[in-house]
Amino acid sequence: MNSDTKFNAALNNNNAVPYYKDISYREAGKFEETRFEKIHNVVFKSSDYASVIVAHEIAKLIKEKQAQQKHCVLGLATGSSPIKVYEELVRLHKEENLSFSNVVTFNLDEYYPMDKNNVQSYHYFMHQHLFDHVDILSENIHIPDGTVSQENLHQYCIDYELKINTAGGLDFQLLGIGRTGHIGFNEPGSHYNSVTRSITLDHLTRSDAAPAFFGIENVPKRAITMGIGTIQKAKRVVIMAWGHKKADVVKETIEGVITSEVPASYLQHHKNATFVLDQEAAEELTRIKTPWLVGPCRWNDKVKSKAIIWLAQEVQKPILKLTDKDYNDHGMSGLLAEESSCYELNIKMFNKLQHSITGWPGGKPNADDTNRPERNTPHNKRVLILSPHPDDDVISMGGTFLRLIEQNHKVHVAYQTSGNIAVSDEEAIKYAEVIKYISAEKETNIDEIILALKKKQEYAVDAVAVRKLKGLIRRGESFGATRFLGLPDAYVHFLDLPFYETGTAKKNPYGAKDVKALTKLIRETKPHQIYAAGDLADPHGTHKVCLDILFKVLDDLKEEEFMKDCWVWLYRGAWQEWDIHDIEMAVPLSPDEVLKKRKAIFFHQSQKDGVMFQGDDSREFWVRAEERNQLTAKKYHQLGMAEYEAIEAFKRYHF
Repeated sequence: MNSDTKFNAALNNNNAVPYYKDISYREAGKFEETRFEKIHNVVFKSSDYASVIVAHEIAKLIKEKQAQQKHCVLGLATGSSPIKVYEELVRLHKEENLSFSNVVTFNLDEYYPMDKNNVQSYHYFMHQHLFDHVDILSENIHIPDGTVSQENLHQYCIDYELKINTAGGLDFQLLGIGRTGHIGFNEPGSHYNSVTRSITLDHLTRSDAAPAFFGIENVPKRAITMGIGTIQKAKRVVIMAWGHKKADVVKETIEGVITSEVPASYLQHHKNATFVLDQEAAEELTRIKTPWLVGPCRWNDKVKSKAIIWLAQEVQKPILKLTDKDYNDHGMSGLLAEESSCYELNIKMFNKLQHSITGWPGGKPNADDTNRPERNTPHNKRVLILSPHPDDDVISMGGTFLRLIEQNHKVHVAYQTSGNIAVSDEEAIKYAEVIKYISAEKETNIDEIILALKKKQEYAVDAVAVRKLKGLIRRGESFGATRFLGLPDAYVHFLDLPFYETGTAKKNPYGAKDVKALTKLIRETKPHQIYAAGDLADPHGTHKVCLDILFKVLDDLKEEEFMKDCWVWLYRGAWQEWDIHDIEMAVPLSPDEVLKKRKAIFFHQSQKDGVMFQGDDSREFWVRAEERNQLTAKKYHQLGMAEYEAIEAFKRYHF
């Protein structure tokens, strides 16, 4: 079965992105819409649904091999990308009797050195997510051994490669892609013919792994990996990419030249490879980002806005100064023909952008709201701000938060998780020692907590009492920030959603208790506005899980009367801002408000300076927030709007 037919059923389902539906199953590069693309790819609205599609392709292959009384040899990946694939395979085994008795697996890679029992090992990962839940024979499981001695490592890699060949080669290879373009741990510079070997990890790869290891200094610098040549021999390759952080490398891989600097680009030579993407990971592909550059375009309102703003930024002109020549020279003559005049296009876009700007995020009382982002009634709205971690509210929308309070709306803020995992042991010891001296309460043995923290072994999970202390630290900091903004304590809620409470960077899937807690709060507050984090950088990260819980609750409550007056506004976190064409409400901040926002962020002292999950951005969160807000204001100004100190941006979610 070729790659065209494998995804037909998926593409006919509503979960496939509608306006890609007619083109995404076609062979890459053979049609005008895909002429920049050199690897077949399919784009889905949901990474969860896309994962199910991939799992069903694997299941079908297993059954076909069983019917032929043959082994099915699978190359398997780790990381966040394949988690839902494994979850669906486990479900198929338990509920639909899919047997793995004929399956032989070879994992791509493993950190080196790495003990098998370490929770960060890929041996642990694979058993946790797949092997412990299906009927695969233990002798058929092959995972690189991170405990092999240095002197035996070279021969071990040769033997691993021989085992794959002896098994008949890989029938199916599942891959994720790193931001360096690595597949497996084949980092930039890897050779086309490379085989299983040890390798030194790129700094960016280690940086991406840092949250799981509680700091980049704890991430191993080496790994064992299958080679590019090994992967290329697989009969079928499916490579998954989720989230906007992967968008740039996806474009480089699919549209760029084949180069060792982007090892995944070698897959352009593979005859049966498919990229499976969600919308965020696909957003930089030419046919999606700038479809007017690849052929005739369907000019709906969304595409028009995107195109005109892109054009203004491309030619570095305010919108009202764009000319017919600008449109014609940049593939937009079709749009110009529809309107007959660039003046009409320019003025409509200018007005649309201008109407997104408001100093009244809760709606301006007694004002015409025809061209305003929010309704003017009721004058005093009930507002619920949802914050995945105890500082996302002030980092992402601290100025808007302040404005809503000052404009007399009844504002509630709910911290969806305790945030305890982001408090360092050193910070916890500091607070525990303070508590020891000022507290006579003996319910918790503070000496035991201090001793546990000081003797804690590397990667060990915190005891419940330690996690509680760290959660209280985050809670106290949150109260400091909300009090500074003028919000009464009675309107501050701590949900402590259970999915988060694992004590590790890896979280559980959300469940009924998580949904119940948020449902109860929304029913109690009956909000006219809900503000929530719409940052989808990591499909299995805390922000995404919190958003999925909200979407589930909204779907459950949508028929209730009070929900008919509820609007949902999505903000983004410290890592990314909405594109200008996506912004539906832009709240300008004065210099004084920027300073107040900064001071509110400073109350989260445990996240300042030595923040645990820094990522590859060395700036502190308050610096990221300010510079992001200032950049948004600058972009508005460059497009012809008034010049503001900073702007916080929101996109409305329609449920």
